[in-house]
Amino acid sequence: MAASTYKTVVLAKRPKDNVIPGETFRLISTNAAPSADSLKDGEILFQPNYLSIDPAMRGWLNDTRSYVPPVKIGEVMRGYAVGVVLASKDPKFPKGSYAQGTVGWTELKVCKGKELEKIELPREARLTDALSVLGMTGLTAYFGITDVGKVKAGDFVVVSGAAGATGSVVGQIAKLKGATVLGIAGSDDKCRWLTEELGFDGALNYKDKEFGKKFRAATKDLIDVYFDNVGGEILDMALSRAKAHARFVMCGGISQYNTSNPQGPKNYLMIVSMRIRMEGFIVFDYAKEYPRALKDLAQWLSEGKIKRKETIVKGGLEKAEYALRDLYDGVNTGKLMVEIKPLDEKIKASL
Repeated sequence: MAASTYKTVVLAKRPKDNVIPGETFRLISTNAAPSADSLKDGEILFQPNYLSIDPAMRGWLNDTRSYVPPVKIGEVMRGYAVGVVLASKDPKFPKGSYAQGTVGWTELKVCKGKELEKIELPREARLTDALSVLGMTGLTAYFGITDVGKVKAGDFVVVSGAAGATGSVVGQIAKLKGATVLGIAGSDDKCRWLTEELGFDGALNYKDKEFGKKFRAATKDLIDVYFDNVGGEILDMALSRAKAHARFVMCGGISQYNTSNPQGPKNYLMIVSMRIRMEGFIVFDYAKEYPRALKDLAQWLSEGKIKRKETIVKGGLEKAEYALRDLYDGVNTGKLMVEIKPLDEKIKASL
């Protein structure tokens, strides 16, 4: 049964730099929670269990033109979640089934069927995989490295933000395609995870005092494909080590998201001299091709060819703003998410 009250998080103030808990967002408690009896035909009462925390969220808070409209002041914060159908007047989403969608930072949501997607998991998968390797994260990695990066056997691939949700999958797909992969991450532990668990050929800690020297040594044969999640100085270093006709996949620039004065690449003339193809992309552009990609990702996951890791912040919706702030400090290894409500033990047993 749904609770009599529920909470939502709305945008209170646009941040100039970092997200500030207690200032950027406001937690609202509503007494009149929707119920099964209040549903109209075609409506679904959805309870999110796990909320995805993504680097792109910071950009949604800026009042600027982008691939999606900015979140409005006073509007429920945009967010993607997986959860359970508590009640339904849509036969495609029966009570007790599991779904996912961009429902926002909320504990309850009355949805139309077009707002949700059924969750169909392969063997060996878990519900939270729909937010990571079998969700937008995995799809971003898949299309970024295969379509934009056009990775092939023999390529030397460098991935920044390699221990994050997207980067960790990118490197593993590149290895499956026969590439040699170097990952860049923010701690020695993350680097060990990349090489010892995920099979990267090498990994460097960008916080190491000798990082510049080690990066030049590790890229002595020059870079065929650079998958950028970070931007900033590391992007400049990668440009300086690019092979002629290298492919630079511009997925994100997390080092620049929390500054009011973002800096572009200083080494951009290498794009001309090395004839580099630098291309940005948004995963939504590939929506029609999702089924093909998910089939591959599910097969690789079930065969153990792709591994994943999650960093789950517990404590409910109240923790979402802290998780988003901490994301930019590299708190996560693998996919970062917030547990809004624990998954029922009976559900766990059925997965």
